[in-house]
Amino acid sequence: MISARLERVEESATLKYSKKAKDLIDKGVDVINFTLGEPDFDTPENITEAAYRAMKKGETHYSAVPGIPKLREAIAEKLRTENHIPTNAKNVMVTQGAKLAIFEALMTVVDDGDEVLLLDPAWVSYEACIKMAGGKPVWVPTDPDNNYQPLHDISKYVTSKTKMIILNTPCNPTGSVYDKPCIQEIADLSIDHDFLVMSDEIYEKITYGKDNISIASLDGMADRTITVNGFSKAYAMTGWRLGYLNVPDHIFPSLEKIQSHSISNVTTFIQHGGVEALTGPQDALIRMRKEFEERRSILVKGLNNLGLKCPMPEGAFYAYPDVSAFGSGEEITNRLLEEAHIAVSPGVAFGESGKNNIRISYATSKERIQEALVRMEKMFG
Repeated sequence: MISARLERVEESATLKYSKKAKDLIDKGVDVINFTLGEPDFDTPENITEAAYRAMKKGETHYSAVPGIPKLREAIAEKLRTENHIPTNAKNVMVTQGAKLAIFEALMTVVDDGDEVLLLDPAWVSYEACIKMAGGKPVWVPTDPDNNYQPLHDISKYVTSKTKMIILNTPCNPTGSVYDKPCIQEIADLSIDHDFLVMSDEIYEKITYGKDNISIASLDGMADRTITVNGFSKAYAMTGWRLGYLNVPDHIFPSLEKIQSHSISNVTTFIQHGGVEALTGPQDALIRMRKEFEERRSILVKGLNNLGLKCPMPEGAFYAYPDVSAFGSGEEITNRLLEEAHIAVSPGVAFGESGKNNIRISYATSKERIQEALVRMEKMFG
């Protein structure tokens, strides 16, 4: 028999359409796959070399549960200097990817019946993790006419059962970078109503002319914010599965309990790659971000020329066009795959507000993006 926790969780729509695309590819069909949020670059060589050297030196044994001291210190230093978050290495937990960081944090603080606020649209796995922890997702609308910034009525969704709000900026799927007044409003609500904030900042280094703000840096928020980040997006390290959490003192012991009874620790030599990513040259990151920005311009201009209303993403590597001029998001998702051999994700996978949207990951080459626009033009006629 399957547990009730999993019965509450639906299949990931992004993985569903990615699998459909792979099935077609396996049959020899030339599918342009825009479903997954994975940079198409290789991990920078200095990072892979650092992990290789560590392996050769014998760094192949267990590490401490929260991670090797050198990486925890490097993360804490990064958070203090770049994000202006008052923290120390003792507050840092190294995890197998940012997704596990989110899961562990929710399992640590959410009880059965607790409510967790999600800004709609939001990444698909937040809702699943909340449900597996026994919590109840509460969807809060955002404003599509203002690049999906949260509306100024978040307080209407706060109740006595509110345990947390999840903040993801830059945002997957919209690419929105939340403005300072929005971040401050959420901080004020957290303090006034005594709930936690989980801030997922995995795309923080992929922004285009607009700085991302870490909510834990605001007055009074360091002790009520769980900051999630990792190496997969900025450093093209998706397969490494390396992420981290920064948490207040009162949460850390319980968080450590979960990790010690599950994964024990992250692969030791991989952690040395993380040290190099943070402390070594950042040239590759800068080049990747420039390439993403060029792809963004080509894609968004092309989508709007086709009659798909698409705001310019301010961060991450996703476009989130409104396709209602041609059909619902799910209808267009299916048509694109079947007629044009283009794989995207339906917006409804990210919340009810997305029924007229699709998500396109532009983590692929400019040539493939241009080819996709040609195919779309033929399909939409």
